[in-house]
Amino acid sequence: MSRLLEELRKCKAQDDRGMMADLRCILVDSKKHRAWPALNRLGVPINEEVSSFIAGLYATHPDETSSGNFGTTCRVIKQRRDDSGRDDSKLTPTERRFQHLLAAERGGELHARILRMVLIAKAEGVPVNYARLETDLRRNDDWRKTEWATSFWMQDKTPGPEGAL
Repeated sequence: MSRLLEELRKCKAQDDRGMMADLRCILVDSKKHRAWPALNRLGVPINEEVSSFIAGLYATHPDETSSGNFGTTCRVIKQRRDDSGRDDSKLTPTERRFQHLLAAERGGELHARILRMVLIAKAEGVPVNYARLETDLRRNDDWRKTEWATSFWMQDKTPGPEGAL
Protein backbone atom coordinates (compact mmCIF):
# COMPACT_ATOMS: atom_id res chain seq x y z
CA MET A 1 0.00 0.00 0.00
CA SER A 2 1.39 3.38 -0.93
CA ARG A 3 2.09 5.97 1.73
CA LEU A 4 0.21 8.53 -0.37
CA LEU A 5 -3.00 6.50 -0.34
CA GLU A 6 -2.70 5.94 3.41
CA GLU A 7 -2.47 9.71 3.93
CA LEU A 8 -5.38 10.35 1.55
CA ARG A 9 -7.53 7.82 3.44
CA LYS A 10 -6.75 9.66 6.67
CA CYS A 11 -7.90 12.94 5.11
CA LYS A 12 -11.10 11.25 3.98
CA ALA A 13 -11.69 9.67 7.40
CA GLN A 14 -11.15 13.02 9.13
CA ASP A 15 -13.50 14.67 6.61
CA ASP A 16 -10.77 17.20 5.78
CA ARG A 17 -12.72 18.94 3.03
CA GLY A 18 -10.26 21.82 2.82
CA MET A 19 -7.36 19.48 2.07
CA MET A 20 -9.43 17.58 -0.50
CA ALA A 21 -10.47 20.84 -2.19
CA ASP A 22 -6.83 21.94 -2.36
CA LEU A 23 -5.79 18.58 -3.85
CA ARG A 24 -8.44 18.81 -6.56
CA CYS A 25 -6.72 22.01 -7.75
CA ILE A 26 -3.82 19.92 -9.10
CA LEU A 27 -6.17 18.80 -11.89
CA VAL A 28 -6.62 22.38 -13.20
CA ASP A 29 -3.54 23.99 -14.77
CA SER A 30 -4.37 27.51 -13.61
CA LYS A 31 -4.94 26.33 -10.00
CA LYS A 32 -2.05 23.86 -9.50
CA HIS A 33 -0.24 26.28 -7.20
CA ARG A 34 -3.08 25.91 -4.68
CA ALA A 35 -2.41 22.17 -4.41
CA TRP A 36 1.31 22.44 -3.76
CA PRO A 37 1.09 23.09 0.02
CA ALA A 38 -1.36 20.18 0.40
CA LEU A 39 0.89 17.87 -1.61
CA ASN A 40 3.82 18.93 0.54
CA ARG A 41 1.89 18.05 3.71
CA LEU A 42 1.24 14.60 2.20
CA GLY A 43 4.93 14.15 1.45
CA VAL A 44 4.51 14.33 -2.34
CA PRO A 45 7.08 16.38 -4.27
CA ILE A 46 5.18 18.90 -6.40
CA ASN A 47 7.08 17.79 -9.50
CA GLU A 48 6.02 14.13 -9.00
CA GLU A 49 3.39 14.05 -11.74
CA VAL A 50 1.84 10.61 -11.19
CA SER A 51 1.45 10.89 -7.40
CA SER A 52 0.09 14.43 -7.70
CA PHE A 53 -2.42 13.30 -10.31
CA ILE A 54 -3.54 10.34 -8.17
CA ALA A 55 -4.01 12.67 -5.18
CA GLY A 56 -6.20 14.96 -7.27
CA LEU A 57 -8.26 12.06 -8.60
CA TYR A 58 -8.72 10.60 -5.12
CA ALA A 59 -9.83 14.00 -3.81
CA THR A 60 -12.38 14.13 -6.63
CA HIS A 61 -13.77 10.60 -6.16
CA PRO A 62 -12.53 8.89 -2.97
CA ASP A 63 -14.55 5.69 -3.39
CA GLU A 64 -12.00 2.99 -3.96
CA THR A 65 -11.68 -0.74 -4.42
CA SER A 66 -8.75 -3.12 -4.21
CA SER A 67 -9.67 -5.26 -7.19
CA GLY A 68 -9.22 -4.85 -10.92
CA ASN A 69 -7.43 -2.18 -12.90
CA PHE A 70 -8.65 0.92 -14.71
CA GLY A 71 -9.89 -1.21 -17.60
CA THR A 72 -12.10 -3.05 -15.12
CA THR A 73 -13.45 0.25 -13.79
CA CYS A 74 -14.29 1.35 -17.34
CA ARG A 75 -15.99 -2.01 -18.04
CA VAL A 76 -18.23 -1.57 -15.01
CA ILE A 77 -19.06 1.97 -16.17
CA LYS A 78 -19.97 0.53 -19.58
CA GLN A 79 -22.22 -2.09 -17.99
CA ARG A 80 -24.06 0.56 -15.97
CA ARG A 81 -24.35 3.23 -18.67
CA ASP A 82 -24.71 1.68 -22.07
CA ASP A 83 -27.91 0.26 -23.44
CA SER A 84 -27.51 -3.51 -23.79
CA GLY A 85 -30.15 -3.59 -26.56
CA ARG A 86 -27.87 -1.77 -28.98
CA ASP A 87 -26.49 -3.08 -32.25
CA ASP A 88 -23.42 -5.17 -31.36
CA SER A 89 -21.65 -4.14 -34.57
CA LYS A 90 -21.30 -0.55 -33.30
CA LEU A 91 -19.19 0.74 -30.46
CA THR A 92 -21.03 2.04 -27.44
CA PRO A 93 -20.23 5.58 -26.24
CA THR A 94 -18.16 4.16 -23.37
CA GLU A 95 -16.22 1.87 -25.73
CA ARG A 96 -15.40 4.86 -27.93
CA ARG A 97 -14.32 6.88 -24.92
CA PHE A 98 -12.19 3.94 -23.73
CA GLN A 99 -10.53 3.62 -27.15
CA HIS A 100 -9.65 7.32 -27.00
CA LEU A 101 -8.21 6.74 -23.53
CA LEU A 102 -6.00 3.94 -24.87
CA ALA A 103 -4.85 6.10 -27.80
CA ALA A 104 -3.98 9.09 -25.59
CA GLU A 105 -0.38 10.24 -25.32
CA ARG A 106 1.30 10.01 -21.93
CA GLY A 107 0.96 13.17 -19.85
CA GLY A 108 -1.74 15.81 -20.18
CA GLU A 109 -3.86 14.07 -22.80
CA LEU A 110 -3.90 10.76 -20.91
CA HIS A 111 -4.60 12.51 -17.61
CA ALA A 112 -7.53 14.43 -19.09
CA ARG A 113 -9.10 11.22 -20.40
CA ILE A 114 -8.56 9.37 -17.12
CA LEU A 115 -10.06 12.32 -15.22
CA ARG A 116 -13.15 12.20 -17.44
CA MET A 117 -13.60 8.48 -16.76
CA VAL A 118 -13.13 9.03 -13.01
CA LEU A 119 -15.84 11.70 -13.09
CA ILE A 120 -18.14 9.24 -14.88
CA ALA A 121 -17.22 6.57 -12.31
CA LYS A 122 -18.20 9.01 -9.56
CA ALA A 123 -21.54 9.73 -11.25
CA GLU A 124 -22.24 6.01 -11.65
CA GLY A 125 -21.04 5.04 -8.17
CA VAL A 126 -18.17 2.90 -9.48
CA PRO A 127 -15.11 2.69 -7.19
CA VAL A 128 -11.57 3.03 -8.57
CA ASN A 129 -8.47 1.01 -7.67
CA TYR A 130 -6.12 3.96 -7.10
CA ALA A 131 -3.22 1.83 -5.90
CA ARG A 132 -3.24 -0.13 -9.16
CA LEU A 133 -3.82 3.02 -11.24
CA GLU A 134 -0.77 4.67 -9.69
CA THR A 135 1.34 1.59 -10.47
CA ASP A 136 -0.02 1.30 -14.01
CA LEU A 137 0.70 4.94 -14.83
CA ARG A 138 4.36 4.32 -14.03
CA ARG A 139 4.56 1.35 -16.39
CA ASN A 140 5.32 1.02 -20.07
CA ASP A 141 2.51 2.38 -22.28
CA ASP A 142 2.10 -0.80 -24.32
CA TRP A 143 1.90 -2.98 -21.21
CA ARG A 144 -0.65 -0.67 -19.57
CA LYS A 145 -2.81 -0.40 -22.67
CA THR A 146 -2.85 -4.17 -23.18
CA GLU A 147 -3.74 -4.86 -19.54
CA TRP A 148 -6.54 -2.31 -19.49
CA ALA A 149 -7.94 -3.46 -22.83
CA THR A 150 -7.89 -7.08 -21.70
CA SER A 151 -9.85 -6.19 -18.57
CA PHE A 152 -12.29 -3.98 -20.45
CA TRP A 153 -13.17 -6.47 -23.18
CA MET A 154 -13.37 -9.61 -21.02
CA GLN A 155 -15.86 -12.21 -22.24
CA ASP A 156 -17.42 -12.59 -18.78
CA LYS A 157 -19.62 -9.51 -18.32
CA THR A 158 -20.72 -10.21 -14.75
CA PRO A 159 -19.46 -7.99 -11.93
CA GLY A 160 -16.99 -9.42 -9.45
CA PRO A 161 -17.67 -10.45 -5.86
CA GLU A 162 -17.65 -6.86 -4.60
CA GLY A 163 -20.69 -6.12 -6.73
CA ALA A 164 -18.98 -3.24 -8.51
CA LEU A 165 -15.76 -4.69 -9.82
